[in-house]
Amino acid sequence: MSDESKVSKAQQKAVAKYMKNNYDEIKVRVEKGKREIIKAAATAAGESVNGYIKKAVDQRMERETADNDPVF
Repeated sequence: MSDESKVSKAQQKAVAKYMKNNYDEIKVRVEKGKREIIKAAATAAGESVNGYIKKAVDQRMERETADNDPVF
């Protein structure tokens, strides 16, 4: 690893603080083998697994909101 790509402890701490203050975390459990299927689908779509899942959730929420009265 080159010196340019090393991340200092201060940078790591700053990123952790930013993430804590700006994002919520949700743990998703899937059946054995499903993770690799999701990962392959995300890769095929040119997205990260996180981005792929977030987009899927957003799309479903949009569909359900359009079909019914807004819940959120």
